Amino acid sequence: MPIPASDQTARRVPEPIARVADLMSGFRGRWALCGGWAVDAWLGRQARDHHDVDIAVFQDDLAALLDHFAGWQLLAHDSVAPDSTEEWDGRRLYLPAQIHARPGDGFEIDLQVNESSGGAWVLSREPALARAMRRCVEKPEWGLPTLLPEIVLFYKARESRTKDQADFRVLLPRLTENQRLWLLKAIAQVQPGHPWLAQISI
Repeated sequence: MPIPASDQTARRVPEPIARVADLMSGFRGRWALCGGWAVDAWLGRQARDHHDVDIAVFQDDLAALLDHFAGWQLLAHDSVAPDSTEEWDGRRLYLPAQIHARPGDGFEIDLQVNESSGGAWVLSREPALARAMRRCVEKPEWGLPTLLPEIVLFYKARESRTKDQADFRVLLPRLTENQRLWLLKAIAQVQPGHPWLAQISI
C-alpha cells in the first residue's frame, strides 16, 4: 500500500522514498530498500546526498520486475555483460547483477539483484553465507520494507567507498549488541582482516 500523504508528512519521508513507496506498492515480488537510503531510513533522517535509490530484488522475480517497469529505460549489468549499454529485454542475468531503471525525468532506481534459497537470503556464495529471509527486512518509521542495518553495512563493507565509510560511521552506533555481533562474524567470515572489524568489536 502507498504511504498516505498525512503519514508521509508526519514521518518526514523524503520525496524520492515516497515515490519509491508508491511505485513499488503494486510489485508482486519481494523487495527492500537498501544502500545509502536504507541507512537514512534507520537514522530517520537524510544524512547525505544520493544519486539514486537502491532497491534489493531477487533473481526469481525478474519476469515480474520487467512487467512492473514497463516503459522505463532498463540497463542491466551482470557478470557476463558488466558494461552493457543495451536495454534489458528480460535476458537471464548472472550474479552479481544490477539493473538501472530510469523513467526519463532524471529519477533513477538501482535494482540490486539477489539470490534466495529455501527461504533464505544468500548474502555470499563463496564463502557461503545466508540468513533467513524473515530476519533480513523490517519496516522503520518511513514505512518501507528496508534491509536491516547490519546487513546494509555488511554489503557496504565489501566496497568500502568513501560514502560507505561515512554510512558505517553514522549507522554503527545505532546497532544493538546482537546486530554488531552478527556483523562482526559475517565480515570476518567473508573478509578476514577487514579494517572495520576492530571498530565493530569495541
